[in-house]
Amino acid sequence: MIHIVGHTAVDHISRVAHLPKENQSTHITERRILFGGGAANIAAGIAVLGEDVTLHSCVGDDFAGSEYEKWMETLGISRQFFTVPGTHTPTAFMFTDDAGDQMTFFEWGASKAFATSEAPALPLVHMATADPEFNCRVAEKSEFVSFDPGQDVFWYTKEQLESILSNSDILFANKHEVQKMCETLGTTKEALIKMVGMAIFTMSGDGSTLYAGGSEHVIPAIPVTLADPTGAGDSYRAGFLSAYVRGYSPLACCRVGTVTASYVVEHTGCQTHLPTWDQMLERYSRHFGTLEQPAPRG
Repeated sequence: MIHIVGHTAVDHISRVAHLPKENQSTHITERRILFGGGAANIAAGIAVLGEDVTLHSCVGDDFAGSEYEKWMETLGISRQFFTVPGTHTPTAFMFTDDAGDQMTFFEWGASKAFATSEAPALPLVHMATADPEFNCRVAEKSEFVSFDPGQDVFWYTKEQLESILSNSDILFANKHEVQKMCETLGTTKEALIKMVGMAIFTMSGDGSTLYAGGSEHVIPAIPVTLADPTGAGDSYRAGFLSAYVRGYSPLACCRVGTVTASYVVEHTGCQTHLPTWDQMLERYSRHFGTLEQPAPRG
C-alpha cells in the first residue's frame, strides 16, 4: 500500500498567449474545469497503474456526492479524508502560455485543516504539497518517506526543510524547487542531495536526473505532442512509486515515471489520460527496451 498525503483540488486550467506582467492582463483562449490536486493526481496515477493507494487529504462539505468523489471510487482509491464543514474543496487556477510556462493561484479552502490535524504514522508515504508543519510531523512518525515540496516550497522555513529532509528517503523536485530549497537552507545542490538517500530532479522537456549511491543518471524525456504540461510531475511520481513498490531499481523507476508522464501531457488535465501498467510497458519498450525484472530488496 502506498500512502499519499496532500491536496485534493478542483483545477481550473486555462491557456493564454502569454503570462501578464504586474498590473497587466491577458486573454484566456481556452478554459477547462478538471480533477486535480497534487496528492490526488499521484493517487489516481498509482491506482490506474494497478497499485493499492490510500489518499490522505482535506476536502470541503461540497465533496461528498460530487463527480470527483465518484471518480475516486471508480478508480478504487482508498481515502482518509478530513472533511471540514463550512469550507469547500481546494481550488487551483492554472494559466499556461504558448511557451509552456505556467502560473498557479491556489485557494487552500479545506486544506487549512492540515495545520491542526493529527498526523498519521505510515509504513510508506509520499508527501506532496500540503501544510509544511503537517508534513514534518508525518515524516517524523513514518517508516519510509518520499517528499515532494512542489509549489508549496515557498512556505517551508529553514527549520522545517531541515526536519523533513532529515526524515526523508527520497526527494523529488523540479529545478525551480531545488533552487528555492537551496536558497532557504543556504546550501548548494550537491549538499542538498547528500541530505537524503535518493534525489530525483525533473527538468521539464530536458528529462530528469537521478542521484543515488553516489552516482548520477540522466533520464531523457520521451518526445510526444505536448497539449498541457500540468500534472507531468505528479504522474512521474505515480509511475516511480508504483515501480518502486514492485521492486524495480531506482533507474528503472525513473524511466517508468518518465513514460507515465509522457501520457499525461498529451491531453489537458492531470487525470484525463493516465496509462495502465500494460500501456506504460508498451511505450517503455519502444524507448528504453525491455523493463528489467525487479530484484529483491534486502
